[in-house]
Amino acid sequence: MLEVTGIGSLLVLILDVVAIISIVGSGGSTGNKVLWVLLVLLLPLIGFIVWLIAGPRANKRLV
Repeated sequence: MLEVTGIGSLLVLILDVVAIISIVGSGGSTGNKVLWVLLVLLLPLIGFIVWLIAGPRANKRLV
């Protein structure tokens, strides 16, 4: 049976993969994509949360 930390880590991994796929498929510039992917890879949980709040689609959600 997986521990709670194992399940939490798996969830963060899945969310990070979804974020990276979304970043790579976005219409942003290559430089922005590289920076976002690096942020998500280097700081998995914090990077995902920052991307979710301030990412490419953040402006569309506010309108």
